[in-house]
Amino acid sequence: MNLNDLKEKRAGKIAELRAINDKAMKANRDLDDGERASFEAAENETRTLEDQIGRAEKLAAYERLEARGEPIDGGEMRRELRSYSLSAAINGALTGRLTGREAEVHQELSKGREQRTGNGIHLAVPTEILLGETRSQTVGSDPAGGYTVATNVAAVADRFRPALKVQAMGATVMPNLTGFLDLPNLASSGTATWVPENGNATRSAAGFEKVSMGPKTITGEYRLSRRLMLQSGAAIEDLLRRDLGFVLAQGLDLAAINGSGQNAEPRGILQTPGVENIGEVPMTASGVIDYTSDLIAALELDDVSGTGAFLTNPTVMKLVRKLKDADGHVMPLAELFHAQRVEVSTQVPSTIGAGGNKSALIYGQWGELVIGYWSAVDILLNPYHPDVASNGGALLHAFLDADVAVRHTEAFAFAEF
Repeated sequence: MNLNDLKEKRAGKIAELRAINDKAMKANRDLDDGERASFEAAENETRTLEDQIGRAEKLAAYERLEARGEPIDGGEMRRELRSYSLSAAINGALTGRLTGREAEVHQELSKGREQRTGNGIHLAVPTEILLGETRSQTVGSDPAGGYTVATNVAAVADRFRPALKVQAMGATVMPNLTGFLDLPNLASSGTATWVPENGNATRSAAGFEKVSMGPKTITGEYRLSRRLMLQSGAAIEDLLRRDLGFVLAQGLDLAAINGSGQNAEPRGILQTPGVENIGEVPMTASGVIDYTSDLIAALELDDVSGTGAFLTNPTVMKLVRKLKDADGHVMPLAELFHAQRVEVSTQVPSTIGAGGNKSALIYGQWGELVIGYWSAVDILLNPYHPDVASNGGALLHAFLDADVAVRHTEAFAFAEF
C-alpha cells in the first residue's frame, strides 16, 4: 500500500469517526455502546494509519532528496562561505582592494570562464550567497535607505514576498554547467513477444528523444549611494543578500512555472507543449474532488511514479477552503486533494484560460522539472554612470545564467479555476 492509499484510507476512517459523532450529536445524546465500540475501533485504526503514513512520508522525503540532485544552497561550499561578506566584496571591488575570502572566491569563480564586460568592475559572487526588484537605494529619505544608516538601528525588517516553491517541491537542480546541455530520454521501449518452439523473435528497437537546455540570462539592477555603502555595515550586507538575490530567484521561479519560452525567457510548465490541461474545474466540492482525481490519474495513466504534489495560488485556495459538504461542514483539504501535498504561491498565474482570468492548479512529479545554472551570480559595478558618478555612488547589475526544462511532459498536468 503506497502513501496515497494510506492517506485515502485515513481520510475514510476520519469520515467514519465524524459520521458516528454527528449521528449522536443530531439526536442530542451520547454514543451508545455499539457506536462507542465502532468509534474506538476506527480511532485505533486511524492511529495505526498515522504511524504508517509517518514512515511512508519519511521515505518519500528521502526519495525526493535523492531525485532532486545537489541543492544550490547546500554542501561544503555553504559552510566555507560563512565568513563571506557581500558588502565587503563590493566595496573592495570598487576601491581596487579586494582581499581575503572575497578575493579567493572571486578568483576561483572566474577561472576558465569569460567575464562580463562593460563600463564597470566585474565581481563574481557564489549563487549560494545570492539566490531574491529593481530599485534604487540611497540614504536621502528614510524609505529610500535612510532607515539603514546609524542612528543605531536594528536589522532591516524584510518586506512580504511571494513564496518561491519550485525548488522546494523537489525540482532537479544542476549547478556548474558549461556549454549547452542535452537531456536524453527513452521515449519508447522494445517489445517482448511469445514464440513457439523454434520460432523467431520479433525484432524491435528502443526510441529516444532529447530535451535541450542552454544558458539564458536574468538580471537585476540596484543604485547604491556612497553614504549607504560606507555607513550601513551589516544592514547593507543583509539587504543585498536578501533583496538583490531574491529578484533573481523570483524571476527564475516564475519562469519555471509559466515562462513563455520567448524573448530569451525559459519555457515553464504551463507553456510546455505536451503538458496536459484537463479543463476548467467546477467550483463545487464534488467538482474539485473529481478534477484533482483526474489530475492524479493523468500521471498514473502515463506510468509516472514517485511522489506528486499540487501547486496553486491563493485565489484558488480561498475558494477551496470555503467548500462545504451536504451537512454544511467545511471540507478538509486532505479529502479535496486526496491527501496529496498542496503548496500555495502568488507566483502561480491567475491569467490563464481563454478569457485570461483563470488560475492554474498544477499537479506534478516535480523531480522531472530541471533547473540548470551556468554561472555564479555575476555582479558588474559601475561607479562611472552619469546617474551616480557625480555623487560617489554606484550602479550594481547582477546577472545569472540559468535555464528550465520539463524533462518528461507526462509528469505534469494542470487545471483551470
